[in-house]
Amino acid sequence: MSNSLQNCFLGIMALSLSVIAIELAPVSRQSTAWNRCLETTRNFLSKIHSLEGKGQVGREAIAVNICNGAVHYKNKD
Repeated sequence: MSNSLQNCFLGIMALSLSVIAIELAPVSRQSTAWNRCLETTRNFLSKIHSLEGKGQVGREAIAVNICNGAVHYKNKD
């Protein structure tokens, strides 16, 4: 009886870990895509001479905004 209960618990744990791994796969793919976007955008922004005054932190903030879907436009006041 004890052995079958132990096997049942092991089966439940294995099933639970499998479900967790399956649920985390889309999150992993999304974070990989976001990191790729951030790296590409960061490299692109580092080559724009007009953004040199913003510094590394400023360009990083712009890259994060772009990868999060922000739309940048120039105010015409």
